[in-house]
Amino acid sequence: MSQQAIPPDTRHPSQAVRVMLTGMLTLITVMGIGRFSLTPQIPLMINDGYVSLSSAGILAAMNYIGYLVGAIHASKISKHHVRYLKVGLGMTVLVTLMSGFTEDFAIQCMFRFLAGLGGAWALIIVTSWTQLELARSQAPKMSAAVFTGPGIGITLTGVLAWGMSVWSLRSEQAWCIYGIVAVIVAIVIFPSLPASLPSSSRNEKLVSADGNMKTLLAAYTLAGFGYILPATFLSQMAHSLFSTGHQSAFFWPLFGISAVTGVLLVIFWGARIRVKPALAVAMTGQGVGVASVVIFPGAAGLLVSTILTGLGFLSIMQLTMRLAREASSGAVSRNVAMLTSGYATGQLVGPLISSASVSMFSSLEPALLLAATGLVVGGIIVMICIRQAIK
Repeated sequence: MSQQAIPPDTRHPSQAVRVMLTGMLTLITVMGIGRFSLTPQIPLMINDGYVSLSSAGILAAMNYIGYLVGAIHASKISKHHVRYLKVGLGMTVLVTLMSGFTEDFAIQCMFRFLAGLGGAWALIIVTSWTQLELARSQAPKMSAAVFTGPGIGITLTGVLAWGMSVWSLRSEQAWCIYGIVAVIVAIVIFPSLPASLPSSSRNEKLVSADGNMKTLLAAYTLAGFGYILPATFLSQMAHSLFSTGHQSAFFWPLFGISAVTGVLLVIFWGARIRVKPALAVAMTGQGVGVASVVIFPGAAGLLVSTILTGLGFLSIMQLTMRLAREASSGAVSRNVAMLTSGYATGQLVGPLISSASVSMFSSLEPALLLAATGLVVGGIIVMICIRQAIK
């Protein structure tokens, strides 16, 4: 799956739209629902007595371990890409639905691991496929629009969580609803998934030896670490502020809407911005957002944190992948997998540090400040350490 010498596409423009929608809906399913439905589920599971705030961090970490394993494995795949894409999609949907039928913590951990594994396969392969196909169709805005998928999915899970809070549903009922929605979306998109993808050449070299790519990998790893704590515990933090009523359910869909807005801003300003400073600003701004919930305790701080962290979430992913494409002519799938592995490593460290923070200080605040620092440092690394050869 190389990005070199991409021939122009002579097919009907509707084919590009179909590819875009397939990629977007796949990311809505495996990321927005399969992965991030855990965030609004955490306060429900705590209320139902299945987990504590500390063990919720372990549950989240199992998801990111699976995600890391899947990303590393995807970087080594040379054939059968479609098989892993379909298995990843199906597995993520299945375990999301099955999570509603068990209260056992160990089984829930296994389900989160499998959701992370399948989600990584699906994300990396469908992202590589859509970027190649839409590059052939000369549709850069459609290519960028694919990245709105996770944000739309988060908004969907947030709206569903809001409705379920009004109806006072338990966590197992909520899992079933998320699973049913994921099944419906997966059935819709399955016929549109690619029938085959080109195999990767065994002689292709991974671009990680390049100095700029190593620097970008380090910064993207810090981005994964920096955003994951509010992305995992946002609903719980809102629930602790608004223990009665349904105001707490407002923040998670707002995070999703902010994430989609961030991508749309990059699409709109894409031709007018330089990627490197834009990425540095996005990471620094997200760091300010993560810190806001600590610096300005209360609803106002959480609101600012939700918006700024959400704005940076997918735009950082989008800008990083764009920077990587400009930095290398290597295999798209391997570049995406390498960067996703770093991001997943950062995501894995985040919940483990949150568990340690709760155990040692009975608070998430030290972990959140450390995460914010990581994002700001990542932005500085991008701006100062990546050579000007990357435009």
